[in-house]
Amino acid sequence: MQAGERLRRTAFNLLDAVKGRKLEKLKTVNKREIVDGITEEYEKRRLHTLLEYAKDSSAYYRAHCADAKNLSEFPVMNKADYNAHFSEILCDSYQGEEKKTYRLSTSGSTGAPFTVLCDGDKMNRINMNFISCMELNGFRMGMKRGEFRVWIEGKNTISKWKSFKNNLIMIDISNMGDDALADICGTIRKQRIQVLVSYSSALTALAAYIRRKHIDVSKWDVEMVFSMGEALPDATFDDLTDIFGFRPVRSYGNNENGFIAIALPGRNDYTIDLYNFYIEILKLDSDKPAAPGEPGRIVVTDYYNRAFPMIRYDTGDTGIMEVSVDEEGRKHGIFKEIYGRRGSLMYNCKGEPLSIHVFMNVLINLEGIVHQAKCIQWEKKRYELLLNADRDKIDENAVVDSYRRYLGEEAVIDVTYVDEIPVQASGKRMVCENRCPDYQ
Repeated sequence: MQAGERLRRTAFNLLDAVKGRKLEKLKTVNKREIVDGITEEYEKRRLHTLLEYAKDSSAYYRAHCADAKNLSEFPVMNKADYNAHFSEILCDSYQGEEKKTYRLSTSGSTGAPFTVLCDGDKMNRINMNFISCMELNGFRMGMKRGEFRVWIEGKNTISKWKSFKNNLIMIDISNMGDDALADICGTIRKQRIQVLVSYSSALTALAAYIRRKHIDVSKWDVEMVFSMGEALPDATFDDLTDIFGFRPVRSYGNNENGFIAIALPGRNDYTIDLYNFYIEILKLDSDKPAAPGEPGRIVVTDYYNRAFPMIRYDTGDTGIMEVSVDEEGRKHGIFKEIYGRRGSLMYNCKGEPLSIHVFMNVLINLEGIVHQAKCIQWEKKRYELLLNADRDKIDENAVVDSYRRYLGEEAVIDVTYVDEIPVQASGKRMVCENRCPDYQ
């Protein structure tokens, strides 16, 4: 090997080592701060740094918040607001450099397609926070995990090499019928998967199937069940605890920000990651703070996305938060309750249940054309698709076909164009709703 090549490889190895140490420190600090809480000085410093940076670096915040001194003077933003002002919010140093950023895409359970760009540091934080939340509940590096998602080829799937390297098995949940669930159970057993990482809706279907079919899980290697996305229903939590002999882990977060709160061992509430986020609970009908113990909208300020500042982001979820200060003066936050993301369970033409995330992932591919969408099941094979969309750009047949792929070829799908998807009593615009009398 030539001296130049040896020097180059040595340099890369040193860089990898430095990066590895930084990531390990990040993970360690995050774990400590979630458990131990933060100081008032840290919170004030992070907020001040973020707000000043946004006013200096983002055209949107320069124009609208130049004189703002406090967080309450910044506007509350939802997905539609971010989409409408996307290029203005993107910070100056990332304009024209979008290829160097990471894309965090989601339709969200509110049915509004949405993509956030983030810098490398924020992406590292998302990954390390995920591991931190897992390790706080007993995860060990090297454990084989199965991730339950609607895996779309060319969209979010990963290579065989990356799957092997990360000890990750992709488990598709686009269909949750008995045949699909039988295959999933077979994969868990044959692949000797130790950790199930899944959306709550899929875990509900899996637990019900195991019960109904009297599946013997004693031969499985599962040591942890990690629930993400929508809140895990208490009945499913109890079922999984009884089936596996240990409590599943509840978490709360989203694709745009990462993990926001985690249930610590032995606790039923969610410990909020105040190290990475500032959380507000605002009233359901205004941007005023909710009273202590009052359900309200969960609004997130992300301290660390320097490419696309997310300040006072209305997640669309509702919850109850409790804040306390311990005897050492450190601040702690918990969610006593988290609501939302509990869309009606939908069925395809064969009567097989479908994950809500089927409908959420369909919308990802329609970003910029479909602003909001909601699929309503009226009969076993008749559906209605409500679309708030750009009618000059939309290919209606293609949109209907994307839904029919999951609903079935026999599905009768009526399209209704609307200016807005009605808000439900929960305060959310859900991507699907079942009004079929046969499934009530």
